Amino acid sequence: MNGKKVLVTGSEGFIGSHLVERLVELGARVRAVVLYNFANSWGWLESLPPAVLEEVEVCPGDVRDQGMVKEALKGQEIIFHLAALIGIPYSYKAPASYVQTNVVGTLNMLEAARECGVERFIHTSTSEVYGTAVYVPIDERHPLQTQSPYAATKIAADKLAESYHRTFGLPVVTVRPFNTYGPRQSARAVIPTVITQALTSKEVKLGSLHPTRDLTFVKDTVEGFIKSAAAERAVGEVINIGSGFEISIGELARLILGLIPGCKAELAEDVERRRPPGSEVERLWADNRKARELLGWQPAYTLEKGLAETVAWFSQEAGRYKQIYNV
Repeated sequence: MNGKKVLVTGSEGFIGSHLVERLVELGARVRAVVLYNFANSWGWLESLPPAVLEEVEVCPGDVRDQGMVKEALKGQEIIFHLAALIGIPYSYKAPASYVQTNVVGTLNMLEAARECGVERFIHTSTSEVYGTAVYVPIDERHPLQTQSPYAATKIAADKLAESYHRTFGLPVVTVRPFNTYGPRQSARAVIPTVITQALTSKEVKLGSLHPTRDLTFVKDTVEGFIKSAAAERAVGEVINIGSGFEISIGELARLILGLIPGCKAELAEDVERRRPPGSEVERLWADNRKARELLGWQPAYTLEKGLAETVAWFSQEAGRYKQIYNV
C-alpha cells in the first residue's frame, strides 16, 4: 500500500474509519469520501489522531451522484467501496433509500472505476446475504437469501460487482465480512447496545437472544480488506471474512456483562427490538478457509481479547451514545 493512491467510500463510518487509519499507517495516499451533510461532519474520521487525519484528503459527496463519483475516482489506483445504508430494521421502513444508496450507489462506483481503469476494486458485501444458515459453516457457495430489504439490496450490489468483473474485466474482489465489532461501532449493533446499557442502567434490553453470530474484531476485518487489495488470486472472488465460530446473542451478552467491572445489570427481551419472524437470521457461522488460502488471512484477536478492548473503549466513550432505542 505504500505510495498507492487509495479511495475509501464510507470512510466516516465504523469499519471505514479504521480502514483509513490503517491505510495511512501503511503509507497509502488516502482520499476519503464522506457523506455530505449540513453539519460538515466527517463522522468517526474526526476521532483519528491529528497526525493521521492530516495525511487524508477528505472528499464530501454522495455515491448516489454520478458526477461526484467520477470526479472522486480520477487518478485513484485502489478503491475500497464501503458506503452503504446498513441498519437492517430501518430497511423495513425506508427500503427505497437502501436501493438508491446500496444498489445505484454501487453501480455508480463500478461504472466510474471501469472508466478510470483502476487496479483493484474492493466491494463490501455482508453475511446478511446468506440469511439463516442452510448448512454450517457457511462457505461462499451457500445460497443467498433475502430476509430483509437491506439484504436484498446488498445481494443486488454483489451481483453488479460480479457482472462488472465478468463483463468488463474490472478487477473486483468482493469481501464479505461477518459480524464485525469494536470501537466506534454504532449503538444499533448488539455489542455496543449491551455495553452502553450495562454502563447506564440495571437492565439490558435486547431482541431475540437465541440467534447465533460469527464475530470478528474490526482490526481483523480491516486486515482482510487490505490483503484483498494485494492478493492476485482474489480477483473475481467472493471471500468471507469471519472468525469461524458461532455464539448466541444471549451467551454473548452474558460474556460482555462479565467483562464490565461491578456490573449487576440483567438481561431482558424486548419485543420491540425483535425482527419480523421471517426476517430474523437465526444462525451465522463463517467458513473462512478461502480467506486463509487466497489471502493468507486469519483472525489475530480472540473474542475475549476483542471484547475487552471494545468494553474499555465504550467505557470511556459511552457519553457519545444516546440511550434511546432507534431502528
